[in-house]
Order: sequence, then structure tokens, then C-alpha cells
Amino acid sequence: MKKLRDILVGLFDIIFKILFEYSKYVLIAIVAIVSAQVVARNLFKGSIMWSQEVSLLLIVWMTFLSMAIGSEKNLHIGVELFYSFFPKPIQKLCDGINNVIVLMIGAFLGIYGTRLVISTMSSTLAATKWPAGVLYLMIPVGGWCMFFFKMLDCFGWKKYKKTDLDEKPEAAEEEETV
Repeated sequence: MKKLRDILVGLFDIIFKILFEYSKYVLIAIVAIVSAQVVARNLFKGSIMWSQEVSLLLIVWMTFLSMAIGSEKNLHIGVELFYSFFPKPIQKLCDGINNVIVLMIGAFLGIYGTRLVISTMSSTLAATKWPAGVLYLMIPVGGWCMFFFKMLDCFGWKKYKKTDLDEKPEAAEEEETV
């Protein structure tokens, strides 16, 4: 089981770093495209025809990638007003319910996002002529990543992950007790 854990956690670390780095570049691209459009419209009295469509596509992509990253970091919406007043068993139950809900949302986005992408691939976007499914491509990617990240948490493997990008990751040396 330790070998499987190491493989899955290693895969997680790679996927997370790719998503995190890719999100940075998508954000930079959005800012650059929108800025170029503003300059073109105000200084040159013209327009970049594809800028709105591509920036919209990148914003949709950024939204679902950020959702997966935020889910992994437990930054999603949570009601914690009374949580700290609950006894530990009730807190544990609430955490379990939260995990199930996040898993279900991730699976829902993965399954139905895939169906949406497949069903919209035959139509095209107006300005770029790209398949419309490209716009929705990150819905299943974000959903399945969210599901995978939360599944690792449910197995108690969060302590082995190396997602603290600001700090050096601490090596988790203790043996697994699953």
C-alpha cells in the first residue's frame, strides 16, 4: 500500500505543479490580451477580432483550474461560524460530509463536463473557428483533479503531498496507518 501511496502522491504533486504553473501563465495571457485590446481600441481605433473570445476562454479555463487548486488547499466556501464550538466527533462528521460533497461535485463536473465537451465539439466559436468544446475543456479537467485531490485526502495522504509552494515541503517520514 505504501508503494501505491507514493505513486499516487507523486502523480498528485506533478499534476498540482502543472496546474499551478499553467494557471500563472493563463492569468498573464488574459492580462496581456485584454491590455492589447484596450490599447488597440483607444490608440488605433481598431479591435483585435479574436481577443474577447480568447480572453473569455482563458477566464473559463482559469476558473475551473483555480477551483481544483482551491479545493486542494481547502479554500472553498465553508461555514465555520459554529464549527469550533462543536465537539471533536461532530467536527469529524462535518469534515466527512464536506469530503463527500467535494467528491460528488468533482465527479459531477468530470462526468457531465466530459459530456458537454464531446457534445459541443461539432460547433465552432465565431472569431477563432475553434471547436466550441475547447471553451469547456477545463470543466472535466478541473472536476477530475478536484475528485483526485480530495480522494487522496480521504485516504489520509495529505501529509505526504508537497503543495506548499511558498515553503519547503516537510518530509513525511511516518508510516501509513490506513
